[in-house]
Parts: sequence; structure tokens; C-alpha cells
Amino acid sequence: MSSSKPGAAAAPEITKWHSKDGEFRRQVSSFRSFVEADPNAEFPAEAGRYHLYVSYACPWAHRTLIVRKLKGLDSLIGLSVVHYLMGPNGWEFSSPDDVPGATLDDVNGAKYVREVYFKAEPEYSARFTVPILWDKKKQTIVNNESSEIIRMFNSAFDELLAPEYRGITFYPEELRPQIDEINEWIYDTVNNGVYKSGFATAQAAYEKNCRALFQSLERIEEILSKNEFLLGKRLTEADLRLFTTIVRFDPVYHGHFKCNLKQIATGYPNMLRWTREIYQLPGIKETVNMEHIKKHYYMSHTQINPTQVVPLSNGPDLDVPAVKSAARPY
Repeated sequence: MSSSKPGAAAAPEITKWHSKDGEFRRQVSSFRSFVEADPNAEFPAEAGRYHLYVSYACPWAHRTLIVRKLKGLDSLIGLSVVHYLMGPNGWEFSSPDDVPGATLDDVNGAKYVREVYFKAEPEYSARFTVPILWDKKKQTIVNNESSEIIRMFNSAFDELLAPEYRGITFYPEELRPQIDEINEWIYDTVNNGVYKSGFATAQAAYEKNCRALFQSLERIEEILSKNEFLLGKRLTEADLRLFTTIVRFDPVYHGHFKCNLKQIATGYPNMLRWTREIYQLPGIKETVNMEHIKKHYYMSHTQINPTQVVPLSNGPDLDVPAVKSAARPY
């Protein structure tokens, strides 16, 4: 780790995300087109045509990494991973020799993610977020909303997949109403709730959002005391969307974002069992890069952690004990 503390100088601008009332309000994604199975669609599913830009640190991008892996899309959709540090110009690409796990941008040759946005839309004026699904043929961004990208990955490429991955779905038709309902409150109070707590700049805003977060964690713990997964014995999109927040909770959100009424490791035994079960599924562990996760939050958010000192703990050991689950519970 460099002792020069890169990125600190620009902290007032790059990390100014709160509103005047001290509340954090998440930006609405700008690119909302869809890849479809229909060969006549604007963005038809084709092998090698699309490229995914992610950060291992980002829980929203992490969703897309997981579905890409579980659906066997690795060989169909390329991948670029940014540096864990968000500096003055936002997300930056880096050689894996300099930052293990990161990559250079071998599609657009960009140094920063912002350049990818400007290539798609020269007048773009919002934040430069990941994930990004890029169309190499049309040279544009298809979509930068993680919840929609995982839906595309879930089904649009099925005809191109190896037989063992074809038909796997994390959004089964018979469970869609329940998935949509649980996604709604978990997104607002948990996925986004940790950010609304951590980025609050007013005491009232922090307390309101932190209490709502823990009320929802208690609700989830109760569900998981009766169910293997959120909606029963089947792993769904709802589990994957929640997992990327919970795996970051103890090592980051509990301390860095002041979400400290309880820890997952000691306060939520059913959620801990559930987290281990998902983590131990084939392919999931390799999508979790705790070095990138911790260094991003603790070194990029200098308005919260000006020293950029990164804590030692990675949270609970998710490798042990082994959790016995179905070979493929989806």
C-alpha cells in the first residue's frame, strides 16, 4: 500500500454525495437498454459482443459478476476490473502487475471509466458508476443498472450457453411476485440502507436509516430461521442481491458506515449460515475480493476515513464450517 495516500486531494468533489438535509440519495442509472434473445432486437444476444466493466469492491457490480459466473457466461461476455481506489477522476484501470485483480481496459483503451461514458455519450454529466455493460459492435453502453444487467444475464444468452447452464434461472416465473416484493424493501433499507447510514451528514438522517437497516436485518434473520434461502429451498436473485451487502457488512459497513448495533458474525446466526452457504457454492468465492473491498471503502472515502488506514479483520470465516446444501440449489 502506498504511503502517499492517493485520491485524498479530490475528496471534497468525488465524495460529495449527500443532499442539503444530510441524506444520501442514490443516482438513477442513465443507460437502460436491454440485450434480448431476439436476433432482430436493438441489442441481440451474441457471443463475444458484450463486455462487462466492474469493480470487485462495488456490491452492485458484484451482483453481475456472480450471475455471469453462475450462468456460465465467462466465455461469452468479457470482463474488465478497475483499481480498488476511487481517485480524483473516479474509477481507474490498472495493470494486474500493479494492482492484483485489476485489469487494463483492452476494449476501449480507456484509463478511466469516465472515458467509457464519454465515448457512449459525449455530453454525459452524471456520476461514472459501475457496472457497465458495453456493446463492442455499436460502441456504446447498453446498460449501467445492475438489477437489469443480472436479468439479462439470467435469460437473454441461454441459447448460446453450454447445456448445463441453459435454463438456469434466478428469477423463476412462479416466484417473481415474491422476489419483486422482497427486493423492494431489502434494496431500500439494506442494500442502499448501509449507504444512507454511512454517507449521512446529519445525526437524524443517520439514526433514521441505521435503525431501519437493523429492523430489516431482524426481519431477514427471522425469515432465514425458517428457510434455507429467502424464498425457501431455492436460491434466487433476491439472495444474490442481498449476499453482496452482507458479505461486506462486518469488515466494512459495521465500522466504516457506523452500522454498529450488531454484527453478522455474532448477532445473526441464521444469516451467517446463509452467507456461508452461498459463499461456498462453486464459483462464488472467486468473485469476493476482500482486499479490493476493504481498500476501496477505507481509502477512497476520505471524508469518512481521512487517514486511509485499513482495518485488519475480513469478517467471519466463510470457508468453515462447511454448510451442506444441494449440489446446485437453483
